[in-house]
Parts: sequence; C-alpha cells; structure tokens
Amino acid sequence: MPRIRLFGNAVLSFMTKFSSGYWDLFDPTNGYTAIHRDVAKHLPLDKISRRYFFETDILFRLNTLRAVVVDIPMHAKYGDEVSNLKVSKVVGEFFVKHVRNFGKRIFYNYYLRDMSLASIELPVGLTLLLSGSVFGISHWISSIYTGIPNSAGTVMLSALPIILGIQLILAFLGQDIASVPRRPFHLAKTKVKSKAGAV
Repeated sequence: MPRIRLFGNAVLSFMTKFSSGYWDLFDPTNGYTAIHRDVAKHLPLDKISRRYFFETDILFRLNTLRAVVVDIPMHAKYGDEVSNLKVSKVVGEFFVKHVRNFGKRIFYNYYLRDMSLASIELPVGLTLLLSGSVFGISHWISSIYTGIPNSAGTVMLSALPIILGIQLILAFLGQDIASVPRRPFHLAKTKVKSKAGAV
C-alpha cells in the first residue's frame, strides 16, 4: 500500500474512533465486514450513508445499538487496481459527517439514554476551556496594543480555566474509551426474550 494511503488510513481511523465510539478498531473502512443477522435487522438501513462513508456510518449505527464490534485479522492484497477515491473530493464531506455522527453519539449515549459523570465533564470542560481561551486571548491582544503587560492574577484567571477544562475533557475521553460495548447485543436481546417467555 502506498505511504500516502497508509497515512490517510491512519487519519481516517482516528476520526472514525471519535465519531463511532469504537476506540479499539483500526482501518474500519477496508470493506471487509461481517454483521450478525440478529444485529443487522435492527439497523436503519435506509439511513446509512452510501459509497465511501458506508462502513463508518454502520459503525456509528452499531454503537447506538451498543453492539460489540471486533477487528478480524486479514491479509490485504493489493494488485494493480486503481482506487476511485479522490481524497480532495471527500475530505470535506467526511469531516462534516464525522462531526455530525460524533454529536449524535454523544447526545444519544450521554444525555438521551443515560447520564453519568461524563455527561457533566464534557460541557463543563468545554465551557472552561473556551472561556479561559477567550479571556486570555482578549487580554493578550489588549496588552499588545497598550504595551502594558498583564498581571499574574490576570494570567492565572486565563490559565486556570484552561487547565481545568483540559483535565475534564481528558476525563470524559477516558470514560468514553472505557465504555466501548463489551456485551454482545444479540445475546442480550435473546436473554431478554427468554426471560419474558419464562414469565
């Protein structure tokens, strides 16, 4: 595989981790995919993206079901085929769709279906980081124009929210990485049906 494709796959894989929530996967868009039929029938197939974003969007939909996804080792063979993927044409589309899926996943998993400490860490962390950055940049620009350096207190009023904000965001990411689905969705559904039948 050409080095530029290896780099592109690495970047794409990292973006997919953010948007899908499956942090332990790598190169999920190579097209080698298998889904259990009991899981596939719960997927909204009419809403899944087509073309090159297909596999990535499936992962996002699987995460909303809390389905388990694993990497399957395979030996990829590349011959003289020429890829039709034009990076310059899809990079913008991919970025927008990744951001959209990330926002949906966070809303579904941390606010609509469940709430945890991570539900507080993310908005508070982003607020502190943004407010500290805006405060610091505005006073830095002001000191450039006036020639008067900012006091230590002013610097700390900017630095402290930024530090706390970064810590809270990192704590949220740690929680998000740890919450990768581990219990097979179709087995859980089968157990629920069995218990319902027994009653």
